[in-house]
Formats: sequence, C-alpha cells, structure tokens
Amino acid sequence: MDNRKKPNQHGPELKDVPSGRSPALNPLQALVGTWFITMTHVALPGPVHGVKAYAWLEGGHFLIERSHFDHPEVPDSLTVIGADDAGEELSGRYFDSRGVSRLLRMTLRDGIWTVRRDAPGFSQRFTGSFSDDGNSIEVLGELSNDGVTWERDFTHTYSRGKKET
Repeated sequence: MDNRKKPNQHGPELKDVPSGRSPALNPLQALVGTWFITMTHVALPGPVHGVKAYAWLEGGHFLIERSHFDHPEVPDSLTVIGADDAGEELSGRYFDSRGVSRLLRMTLRDGIWTVRRDAPGFSQRFTGSFSDDGNSIEVLGELSNDGVTWERDFTHTYSRGKKET
C-alpha cells in the first residue's frame, strides 16, 4: 500500500486559494482595535457596558470580532468577517456562548456600516454611523418576525479609547 502524500490530497487546490487580498476588505480597517460599548436592549432594564475587539487573522483575509458585555443575559461572541469568493461582498459568521451561529451580510462604505441577517421568523439588521473622526459609531439594531415590519431591538454606542460609564 502506498502511504505517500499525493499533491493536494490534504488541502485546497491551488486554484481555490485567493491570489491576493480582496479590496472589499479594506473598509473594515476602520473597525480594527478595541471599542468600548454602551448598549441598550428592549429586553434589559438599563444600559449595559461591554468591549468589542477587532483584529485581522494572520494573512489579512479575515477580520475577527470578539465581544464581551458585563451582563449575564448578553452572550460573549466571536464573529469571523470576510469577503465572498468573488471578493465583492462581505459576510460574517457569528458564534456565541449560547451555541448560536448566524450568517450575516454586511457593507461598510462612506462611514455607514450595515449588517443584516434574513431568516424566516427572525430577521435582524443594524445600521452604524461613524463619527467624522472615526472614533465613535452609533448603531441602531432592529428585528422583524415577518421580514416586512421592523421594530427597534437595541442600540450600541462604540467609543474608541475610552470606556463609557
């Protein structure tokens, strides 16, 4: 029996490996770093504070978001953000400490960040607006049970370099 490894037996074909970094990823650089978050949520009685940190995975093809809030009802999470195979659209795969996994579509251009999840019976979207200096982001999150009628779900205020109290 021949046990020698054959070329490409255990890994991607060369044609499956990106030849370069997608330009669609460039706007995500605005997120890199640590952000202090103040969140309001319709299910919580008051503001909750947390931290989100964004860093490039080695190679620069994926941005990793790690999130932690100081409230037991808000799960810790990790999101891996990248471009599609054509290098044109951004998407993220969200995972949290409850075992939830969600596929997200997103855009980030001209200081406006959008994230959307479309799922039967429970769709979500948010729009974030960057400040002129890029050091804060105001986010409004909404949810829909029918994909047509949207209701306020949460707000986030991102602040770079200063913890909200």
